[in-house]
Amino acid sequence: MADLVAVFFLISTLFSCHSSSNPLCSDSRAPIKQGKPLNFCSYSGSACCDSAKDMRLQKRFQALNVSDTECASILKSILCSACNQFSAQLFEINSDLRAVPVLCNSTLITKSPHFSTGAPIDFCGKVWDVCWNISILNSPVVPSKQSRGSIDLSSFPLKLTDQWLSRKDFCEAFGGPSDESAVCFNGETVSFKNGETQHPEGLCLEKIESGVYLNLVPHPDGSDRVFLSNQKGEICLANVPDVGSSEILGIVESQRFLDISDQVLFDTEFGLMGMAFHPNFAKNGRFFLSFNCDKMKQEGCFARCLCNTNVNCDPSKIGADMESSHVSTIVLLQNSLSMAKRAKSLEVRRILTMGLPYRGGHAGQLLFGPADGYLYLTMGDGARKDDQYNFAQNKKSLLGKILRFDIDNIPSEKEINDLGLWGNYSIPRDNPYVEDKELGPEIWALGFRNPWRCSFDSERPSYFLCGDTGQDQYEEVDIVTKGRDYGWRVYEGPLLFHPEHSPGGSTPPSSINHIFPVMGYSHSEIDKTTGSASIIGGFFYRSLADPCIYGRYIYMDLYGKAIWAGNEYRLNNGNFITSRIPFRCANDSPIPCTTITGSSSPSLGFLSSFAEDNRKDLYILTSTGVYRVVRPSRCNLTCSKEIVANVTSRSHSSSSISIKAVRGCRFIGLLVFFVLVPILNL
Repeated sequence: MADLVAVFFLISTLFSCHSSSNPLCSDSRAPIKQGKPLNFCSYSGSACCDSAKDMRLQKRFQALNVSDTECASILKSILCSACNQFSAQLFEINSDLRAVPVLCNSTLITKSPHFSTGAPIDFCGKVWDVCWNISILNSPVVPSKQSRGSIDLSSFPLKLTDQWLSRKDFCEAFGGPSDESAVCFNGETVSFKNGETQHPEGLCLEKIESGVYLNLVPHPDGSDRVFLSNQKGEICLANVPDVGSSEILGIVESQRFLDISDQVLFDTEFGLMGMAFHPNFAKNGRFFLSFNCDKMKQEGCFARCLCNTNVNCDPSKIGADMESSHVSTIVLLQNSLSMAKRAKSLEVRRILTMGLPYRGGHAGQLLFGPADGYLYLTMGDGARKDDQYNFAQNKKSLLGKILRFDIDNIPSEKEINDLGLWGNYSIPRDNPYVEDKELGPEIWALGFRNPWRCSFDSERPSYFLCGDTGQDQYEEVDIVTKGRDYGWRVYEGPLLFHPEHSPGGSTPPSSINHIFPVMGYSHSEIDKTTGSASIIGGFFYRSLADPCIYGRYIYMDLYGKAIWAGNEYRLNNGNFITSRIPFRCANDSPIPCTTITGSSSPSLGFLSSFAEDNRKDLYILTSTGVYRVVRPSRCNLTCSKEIVANVTSRSHSSSSISIKAVRGCRFIGLLVFFVLVPILNL
């Protein structure tokens, strides 16, 4: 990590050891007398490092890429302890050479005739207290090979809470008695030069709408207009106010663009879930909706059930959670004029229908690939718990997958029946399982629990990131690529998962070559009592409003208490370091924010989605309204890259950026694609 490499000053290593201990290096050699202090670790006099080893330690430290300066200082001292002239004792070479030195732990004090009356030192506890919530790549403090088995923990960032349940567990693994009867490492103080890299001081938000919406999608004409949809099935069209104008979205509920609430099953897990515009919307006027319906209440709501003998599932044995009447639907609407302010829909074609067997989360987001022009659909496993029939790992099932369709080339009815398709679409020729008739040709990627939500990076279309909700322990962010397996239900994030019930069989860990998440968090990070709700996948921030978070991936938890920023420490290598950042509401917010009691943070309520507009400004859609990320100075936050004089109110027409809707809710029933032709009312 280049921004933390420079050392301003270094105070000598502190450690406790028995007075009879003799200097000895971990390679059983005598320490080397230094002609001058080491460049990185700064040891002088006798040390167990030469300049070459000192440089290797510097490179290893850079690879950690820790965003928090205090934690970085502690980890640097731990790495540099290899240069200590007592490293043989610190690393216990007489038993089994340790990856890190014995860390002084005051909770493990032993009585001895040499016990010092000085205050015991708990450096191990300090390591936990400072670094417990910091992402570390290639961390030196990882479980032993015996405890982690064959799992390679070096390929993605981890936090201490990802590997140990508590401070006590951590210090039992790495701590040693903090008295004079044994040798233990007590750390050292390191300071870094100021101003080399500025980490975000926080996010500044303004509230511009009080309504509750699930999707916000920019108008494909590149204007300052956006479509907003709620879970009931109502869609509004609104103009986005200029930044700094003190104006709000100003949605008029009585003048909706489209209302399909009579076709939508609206409930906690059901509703209008996704909305996407065709890449060629300017010419064909087509856009798509995904929603749930109930075949017992809505006419035309029917489909085959996803629980069937082809996927080793017997509908009669699913039990009380079975919902054979619920259907999910995707609708294509077609406008002849892009300036239309209202539309009435008439079904032209049903693209895809699927009967949902469970009442749990089914995702339901729609996106068009910016590079390939195909339609992507996110599908959860549908289960509330355990994915008992192992749908996510079953390559014949469409549950627990990212699906990919060609909706521009519609086969004949005979071809659809012969191919066993679920509706009126064709399969892209480069889908991973298109040649195997025994597998689901619609599948693009598998191993998801409930992907919520996904986005393509507007600057790098190959970066397709999805947040995937966990069950008991971990929420994750994945880089989704063709044909890859993302682990569920074998893994929950980086952790092996053990279902309580598995009538549909299990998948052995050794039988899959899965991809670990690139970012995420443990449930205990949100609230140690109630835990996490579920992850809300976000966007790479590409607006110019806050240059200090530009290029970072922003995501949150449903509870709205925490925002994370993921920074790829080397461009395009897929390795991210994450940090939790605070957020505030601008004092001049068009709609005043309600703050959390005893805090300066706004009370966002429950989150539903992130979105971005045609200028790439980032929005957060919540149960208390719509918020926009604005320049830091409006919240009295400091960003050295912000040019305050040049960020006055800007007109949307002068900008080249855009917003893409993201986030949704879980839904139950059948997934159906319809084609609708709206009648325009200008």
